[in-house]
Amino acid sequence: MAQTQSFGEFLRERRTAKAESDPAFSLRQLADRVGIEPSYLSKIERGEEAPPGEQNIRRLSEELGENPDALLALAGKVSSDLLEIIRERPTVVAELLRAVRAMPAKKVSAISRQIRDGDG
Repeated sequence: MAQTQSFGEFLRERRTAKAESDPAFSLRQLADRVGIEPSYLSKIERGEEAPPGEQNIRRLSEELGENPDALLALAGKVSSDLLEIIRERPTVVAELLRAVRAMPAKKVSAISRQIRDGDG
């Protein structure tokens, strides 16, 4: 995702790229599958409407094959499960995030795997 690209621009770029080879990704078809009005999706893509809520972003990410957390972040939102974790342990989570902020992505992924797999 480009740093200066808005949520709507990214969404339209991904949808139109898929629509070139699959008509199921027309604006109308995608909006129908996600459960929103095509006019609303069009306004989001043009930046005339703010990004939708978490559930609709999750549906869009699933349809487009995008990471939901990345799409939520582009929309300026945080997943509700992450907010719950932050609320449960705000100081420790803030400390952890600040510590990994400057680390290379590979190192953060390695640490994450160690924690997840119980090796850390």
